[in-house]
Amino acid sequence: MMKLILASSSPFRKEILSKLGVDFTTNSPEIDETRLAGETPYQLVYRLSQEKAYEVAKRESGLIIASDQVATLETGSNPNDEILSKPHTHNNAIKQLQKSSGKTVSFFTSLTLLNTNSNNINTIVETYKVVFKELTSQQIENYLVKEKPYNCAGSFKSEALGVSLFERLEGNDPNTLIGLPLIQLVEMLKEEGLDVLSNRTSIDI
Repeated sequence: MMKLILASSSPFRKEILSKLGVDFTTNSPEIDETRLAGETPYQLVYRLSQEKAYEVAKRESGLIIASDQVATLETGSNPNDEILSKPHTHNNAIKQLQKSSGKTVSFFTSLTLLNTNSNNINTIVETYKVVFKELTSQQIENYLVKEKPYNCAGSFKSEALGVSLFERLEGNDPNTLIGLPLIQLVEMLKEEGLDVLSNRTSIDI
């Protein structure tokens, strides 16, 4: 029997994967996530999700699911160039939301599925765009006081009150915005022999 392993300590990714009703374990990879010189956001998340999968594969065997995500602010002259990190403080969050006001933030979310038995690896990157309303200073302050999203890239939680900041969302899978492209994952798992609609919770090898 082949185990399904989520290479993440994120409670959000764990919650998303739980939607599929399959048994899985979690194993947190410890890797250097520093962006390389000249590396685009797309290239960064693609590389990191594969590195996370291979790191967990040193300790466990099975179907390993790994993901990485960055948020970028489209500036017009240099779209998708400025990566928005976690603000950690109230003042940093104010600055991020002020910069995002009336603009588009793109989320690049990678997904890797590694089969340690066959060494087959499949990686994709999904893009999801968030278009912000024009926000007043008071709206930003009220939002931050209520939700305190200081550990969230971009200074908002899309699955909660953060939706009040948006004019619209653009993308194929809302799970991508939270951190795991679930629609793509279902197809990847099916290619490896796990059909989530068949009520199988493990894979016979």
